[in-house]
Amino acid sequence: MNQPVSLRGAPIGLIARLRLWLENYFGIQREGSTLRREIIAGATTFLAAAYVIVVNPDINAAAGIPFSAGVTATVLVSFFGTLAMALYARNPILIAPGMGINILFAYTMVVGAKIPLQIALGCVLWASVIFTVLAFFNVRQAVIDGIPASLRNAISCGMGLFIALIGLVNAKFISADPFTVVHAAPFNPIILTFLAGLVITIALVARKVPGALILGIICTTLLAIPIGRLWGDATAYWPEGASTVTLVNWSGLFAAPDFSFLGQVDLLGSLHIEYLPYIFVLVFTNFFESLSTFLGISEAGDLKDADGNPRNIKQSMHVDALAALASAPLGTSPATAYIESAAGISQGGRTGMVALVAAVLFLPFLFLSPLLSLVPAIATAPVLIMIGVFMMDTISKIDWKSYEEAIPAFLVILLIPLTYSITLGIALGFIVFVLLKLLIGKAHTVKPIMWWVAALSVFLVMRVQY
Repeated sequence: MNQPVSLRGAPIGLIARLRLWLENYFGIQREGSTLRREIIAGATTFLAAAYVIVVNPDINAAAGIPFSAGVTATVLVSFFGTLAMALYARNPILIAPGMGINILFAYTMVVGAKIPLQIALGCVLWASVIFTVLAFFNVRQAVIDGIPASLRNAISCGMGLFIALIGLVNAKFISADPFTVVHAAPFNPIILTFLAGLVITIALVARKVPGALILGIICTTLLAIPIGRLWGDATAYWPEGASTVTLVNWSGLFAAPDFSFLGQVDLLGSLHIEYLPYIFVLVFTNFFESLSTFLGISEAGDLKDADGNPRNIKQSMHVDALAALASAPLGTSPATAYIESAAGISQGGRTGMVALVAAVLFLPFLFLSPLLSLVPAIATAPVLIMIGVFMMDTISKIDWKSYEEAIPAFLVILLIPLTYSITLGIALGFIVFVLLKLLIGKAHTVKPIMWWVAALSVFLVMRVQY
């Protein structure tokens, strides 16, 4: 085993001292990694998830939160949450406002149910309070212990397919069709550029080039520069979103942070009985999305302790809960652990140093958010697809000859991407698992916590569809 490196002895420079402190604090050598690899992994994780800085405020703007205020809230939550994950939990996991639960908040609650924005944020805060209590009383550990290995492995695979599907949709390679449900896009400059970027990214990964995913993003972005300038037209293919004929655009350098929406929370109004179901759904959704992310990432990256549980899961749950608790007062939907953390782990990241780098990279975008417009969706899409490949590794651990284990696992893998909801796919898989055990006379093998989880899953499926 590698021993901690001593800082005593011959005089060394400040940078060398910092390097040695980081090695000792995060145990980088002990985990079989290097500082360089951890930094590359952190940058990769940030780039894979950086879209949240723009996309989350755009979704929350539908609820009435000013876009500029949403950017500020997103950056602050992501920075402090990921920093806490680095320094306290010491895990290579990024924290940011959840994609999915923000749709529940903005479109289901505010737009659909006409809940006033301040009251909706109050629901978010109360849900986060409950979520924090559950985390600190270690309820999630009991849930983890009760979930069978087949479903845990299936969650990782289903999330991998889901994130790969998001990549294909973001690249417009797959789109809706009224007759065949979905269809592949015809070849055009944008699709050809995406495919070229995908081939380059796959080749870099296959050759095990350090920083392959970052290089893939850079190469695809460079390939996209001629679109609308030398060939093709973005507006012709992206009529609902593109305001220019080009994909790679310079929209400025600086944008001042907007703190105008801090503290816009109605705590008392949100406790009205008619809003209680939404508080419960927020708790349930955040609980299982974050839990499934921890499980999926730990399985895919082999970040597990001696008992086979996600490494430092208790500390990670504390950070996740406190980040969610800070979200509403800052003016955004709840934060959660991000599946895109798998991007850095796939680059060899093993420690909290990955999260530290990702956190630091968030902070400048309080002022530099316009720079993100330089990276089009087709540049990050290949990375999302590769993450899907990496997360499918655990599919071989499922016992496919045991139908009572294989069928619920298959449904989780299938329904997470097809329902476009991690929570709904998992909930339906849990329900089938318990029902199948009951029908074949093996109800006694189901752990008590799984009965409670299945019952809550039934409530979720029947109460809210989003």
